[in-house]
Amino acid sequence: MLKSYIAFDLETTGLDPQENEIIEIGALKVRDGKVAERFMEFIHPLSPVSAAITDLTGITNEMVADARPRKAVISDFLDFCEDDVLVGHNISFDYSFMKAGAAMDSMPFEKLGIDTLKIARKVHKDLDSKSLGRLCAYYHIENKAAHRAYHDALATAKLYQTLAHYFESEDPKLFKPMQLTYKIKKPQPATPKQISFLESLIRKKDVVLEWDPETISRGEASRLIDRLLKGQ
Repeated sequence: MLKSYIAFDLETTGLDPQENEIIEIGALKVRDGKVAERFMEFIHPLSPVSAAITDLTGITNEMVADARPRKAVISDFLDFCEDDVLVGHNISFDYSFMKAGAAMDSMPFEKLGIDTLKIARKVHKDLDSKSLGRLCAYYHIENKAAHRAYHDALATAKLYQTLAHYFESEDPKLFKPMQLTYKIKKPQPATPKQISFLESLIRKKDVVLEWDPETISRGEASRLIDRLLKGQ
């Protein structure tokens, strides 16, 4: 069992790291098996948080309204991670969003990781579900706020320690950190129609936005247009 690692979890506006955004990062730095530091912060998204995401996570547009932008928060999180191994439940999902988010601002994010979902699928073939909630219920691990990033990260750390306690000696390779990978698709540039519409919305709404028509992607333009149309 690793004695030092980072357990982390994200809340996002959807399932596609190329189109959707991170709205919350929650993580804990474990040293000698104990929580040494915590990271909990919202990210201000370019697009409004949908009602479906609010229903799932409890995160509202008001809660992220005054949050810092993506670049500042992700930069601080990368510093927080140092060279630690990451532990997550379905870690490929969270890693893909972090990798894509960091890449948007030319920040590298190459990590080794351990996936408690992958472990659970191997050692708990009998369980009907391998979701974090189901496994926490099975092992009587308390999660005070499911679907909030820090609390899910904390529950994942406890789950990792529990699974390692019971199963690592039987299958040590299953618990070995592996290189995390995610191939970032090259973003498509915004269309002339999008840029023209965005410029007209900015004039009409009389707002100031930091954006570059030469480099803005199709997805980023779409999110900004959506945000302006909804008055965010």
